[in-house]
Amino acid sequence: MNSDPPPQARPGSSPRLDSASPPEPGSPPEPGSSSPLTGDPAELWATVDALRDWLDAGRVHDGLDGLLLRVLKLSEEVGEVAQAVIGATGQNPRKGVTHTWDDVQSELCDVIITALVALRTLTPDAPAVFAAHLARVAERSLGGAGGRPA
Repeated sequence: MNSDPPPQARPGSSPRLDSASPPEPGSPPEPGSSSPLTGDPAELWATVDALRDWLDAGRVHDGLDGLLLRVLKLSEEVGEVAQAVIGATGQNPRKGVTHTWDDVQSELCDVIITALVALRTLTPDAPAVFAAHLARVAERSLGGAGGRPA
């Protein structure tokens, strides 16, 4: 296994979530735009809500079909992570190196965003549901005071 650090990404290949304002609800985000997340969960969830509203405004399928398709979008995004890892490592001999580790980071962010939007579509209590689940996973994995297992 190669223990070298990932190669440096090409400049500008990954959008950052810290340089522009969130889209207005119901309007598409500007191409290449991002939101000014400062780590404040309220800003994160406001952006997730705006993205959900934007997707809802253009959706073709409502009800259960729409929900299922939104959840299935996660599989597509995870596949793009796999494609980027294969491309970053040059594992396809026919194609060679086609991606950077910055591309992998970007695709992982897409998975997270897609999952948050899907969760928010499923429940209006998404922030509380996510926080409670994260706390359970942290407790199970890290133990009581957030310490790491011995």
